[in-house]
Amino acid sequence: MQAPSSFDAVVVGAGVAGLFCATALADAGLSVAVLEARGSPGGRARSWMDANTGTEVDIGPHVVSTEHRQFLRMLERLGTREHIAWQDEPLIELLDAKQHLAVANVDWMPPLHGLPNLPVALRRLGIADALSHVRVAWQALRANVRRQRALDTQDALHWLRSLGVSERAIAWFWRSAMLAVLNVPLEQCSAAAAMRIFRLMLGRSGYHFGFPAVGLSQLYVPACTKAIRSRRGEVFTGALVHSVQVRGDAVRAVRLRDGRCLAAPVCVVALPPWHAGPLLARSAEPALAPLQQAARAFVGAPYVSTMLWFDRPVGAPRFWARVWNPQDLNTDFYDLARIRSRAPSPASLIACNAIGPNARFAWTDAQVVARTREELVEAAPAAATGRLLHARVHRIRAAIPQPRPGTETLRPGVRTPVRGLFLASDWCDTGVPCSMESAARAAALAAGGIVGATLALPPPETYGFAGLLRERN
Repeated sequence: MQAPSSFDAVVVGAGVAGLFCATALADAGLSVAVLEARGSPGGRARSWMDANTGTEVDIGPHVVSTEHRQFLRMLERLGTREHIAWQDEPLIELLDAKQHLAVANVDWMPPLHGLPNLPVALRRLGIADALSHVRVAWQALRANVRRQRALDTQDALHWLRSLGVSERAIAWFWRSAMLAVLNVPLEQCSAAAAMRIFRLMLGRSGYHFGFPAVGLSQLYVPACTKAIRSRRGEVFTGALVHSVQVRGDAVRAVRLRDGRCLAAPVCVVALPPWHAGPLLARSAEPALAPLQQAARAFVGAPYVSTMLWFDRPVGAPRFWARVWNPQDLNTDFYDLARIRSRAPSPASLIACNAIGPNARFAWTDAQVVARTREELVEAAPAAATGRLLHARVHRIRAAIPQPRPGTETLRPGVRTPVRGLFLASDWCDTGVPCSMESAARAAALAAGGIVGATLALPPPETYGFAGLLRERN
């Protein structure tokens, strides 16, 4: 690492939050050093070339939505939003008991937009199961942010049962939705986090999903690096940070493991909680002790992501998910050959995720591939006869912070008690679940706090009839 000894700001971590924050600071005219411990930028949203196939593969398949407004705004700034392949219809295809259920995407006034999908739900739930949601739906429609956060002391399973939601509805809808969106089983999920998702499902319409049509890193790493370098900054890889140097209640420098220091009046820690906590502890600054303690409360969701290359198209949908079953391995599936313009053709490249308790780390690669192919065949029978050319199993022990009870109220703001020290990560208090969107919002909040500007868009809120029912703060 050859670099100047001082910068206007130092950002620790080159994931979505770190690079987006550094780009916003560079746009404001600051010279920024981004320090990444790994050998390549991208953090928990990165990609690399698979040596066997020459295909750029992601750390795990990712999905965005039209609700990722801050993330999409940054992609517009970088000139890469056109690399999102959008799926207008259906919203999502569900595989349930080997049957395909198409969930329609409509932009009716909320909450009336749910009516077209009522027949889909009733095919699996009885009238009594559907009506068991009346109390929880009313509570969600009435809730504001304050009431939502008051639920953080209890788990989502207890909350749903206390409101009379049937066990069948919990198993069919709630377990599937919360594992896919929040990466945590219901009994370990904060009721506040579950409430946030449900109230936005009821109170917003017309959203749809999109997928990177290029390698995940290509969406933002090259363009962010270019923007940072345009203002005399740099992105350094293999740069292990030891501590943030604080004197007189203000940031002075960032010290690397090899003993070198980069002087800067501003430091942004853009790391997940399990890395941010130990780094802050090494600063030996008493004012940061509450942040260190909060960081220890967060647990990362384990992921096992599998990719299968076939010699022919297997007839799979472009994107689908399996309704929750405790015996299943994978939750969501993608045929990247139908998403990415540069994917091998006419072959199929199937990518999928096993999340949380479904991520069976004790299984061998052969076991994971065999079970994945069995689950794939249920959605695409041609996969049984297609020749499997190559398989890749990637295990991520902590992909994203899980919203366990108590953690919603522990999510910190981007400002810290130390002058010049900011946080920017998906676990920050951004008003949205931990995700790439939360990382992008944290980056905008931190950069805006540094340069004295409003860069963050407001978090999504309910509107229409649902918005009229919401209690005002």
